[in-house]
Amino acid sequence: MTNQPPPSPQRIDRIMAYMVAGVVGVSILAFFAMIAGTAAGVGANDGFSQGVWPFVIMLPLFGLPLGFVLIIALLVISTVRRSRHTRANKN
Repeated sequence: MTNQPPPSPQRIDRIMAYMVAGVVGVSILAFFAMIAGTAAGVGANDGFSQGVWPFVIMLPLFGLPLGFVLIIALLVISTVRRSRHTRANKN
């Protein structure tokens, strides 16, 4: 049995990891902005339907599922790469 180190993370792995962190991070910040806006009274007199608030409200609805899909894709890519590396070292 050889003691080969696992393959180093490729560029696509790092890009996808940063995408997950960015999308999920911005979605969580938008969620906290909604909480702060509600506490500040923005929701009174239909204030959430004006300005940037519709985008802030919709961002977590799309961002969090997108982050989940990116995590699954990153997991699949990493698993395939490791299995190919393992198969290549067996021969």
